Amino acid sequence: MAVHALGMLACQGARGAGPGLTSATIAGSVRTNPVVIRRVLADLRRAGLVTTRRGAGGGVVLARAPSRITLRCVWDAVDAGEPLFAPHPAGPDPGCPTGRAVAGYLAGLRGRAEALVRAELGKVTLARLQRELSRRIHPQGDHRA
Repeated sequence: MAVHALGMLACQGARGAGPGLTSATIAGSVRTNPVVIRRVLADLRRAGLVTTRRGAGGGVVLARAPSRITLRCVWDAVDAGEPLFAPHPAGPDPGCPTGRAVAGYLAGLRGRAEALVRAELGKVTLARLQRELSRRIHPQGDHRA
């Protein structure tokens, strides 16, 4: 939902230019309740990725240029501290040697996989996402977003 909202904001125009988007507008596109979107936007605002404006033309706008926002920033804003790959909540029977060995092995594997995913997310900027969205929305070459 956070990437969807930021993609909409990036396609809306330059940082802070033009009217902002309302949580209701974003929620309609995401197909969820505006309250859910406001919670996501609050996380993004705390991370310095979006800002809100009041009054005519108010709403949410990007706080940074799309080239300065990575998907890693987005992940960190909305899922801070949450693992990408969660282990089984109860864990194996502590008396089972196989269970302990599997759990230890998977913990290391999860850690390495998470580091790779985070590194890849850090390579993708919102500007890159914006270009890709424009290409997909306007496949015939009209890339005005």
